[in-house]
Parts: sequence; structure tokens; C-alpha cells
Amino acid sequence: MTDMERLLYEDEQLRVTLRATRPVPAVTLTGEVDVTNSRALAHTLELSRQGSTHIDVDTGALTFIDLSGIRVLVLPTLPPAQRWIRLHNVTPSQRRLMELVGWFHEAHQQALS
Repeated sequence: MTDMERLLYEDEQLRVTLRATRPVPAVTLTGEVDVTNSRALAHTLELSRQGSTHIDVDTGALTFIDLSGIRVLVLPTLPPAQRWIRLHNVTPSQRRLMELVGWFHEAHQQALS
């Protein structure tokens, strides 16, 4: 972790850090997200917004994510205009999971907004 990063959450599987170098909160996820920590991830991401309209989330260092984690990141129950997570460095396996459940287009639209 660099001087510009702050640890937001850590368990045996997942590490969530915030880069404080940008005006928009930029969060990096490292490790694995599943049903055991997806609720904590959702809470951590909500807290990291710090009043911003959105946050950038880098998922490139995730080695595993299940549907509960994808649900946290894509926010499928919210209308597109209310989604506040922008995904970056989505891996092919993450993209494939989003495609299988029909959420890749939604996640892609978030990243472009």
C-alpha cells in the first residue's frame, strides 16, 4: 500500500483500498468476493462515496467473484441514472459472469456515464 492509499476493509479473502489522488473516490479490490464478504463490500463501497455522485472501482486484481459480488458492483435493482459505481479493469471472467446474467450491458453503461 502506498502513502496515497488507505485501507478501507480487509478480511481473509478481500482487501479494499481507496486511492486519495483523484477528486472521485477510486477503490481497488484485491482477492476474492463471495457471499461471505459481499455485504461488507457493499457497506464499504457506500462509505467510500464520501458524498460523491459516483466512485470508480478497479476489479482487475480480483481472483474470484461470485454472483453476490457482481450484484454489489452492478447495482441491478437501481435505475441506470441512480447507479453510482463505475467499473474499471473488468477481467474476461468477470465480464462473462455479467453477460451470463444479463448485466454486462448495464455495467458497461455505468462505466461510460
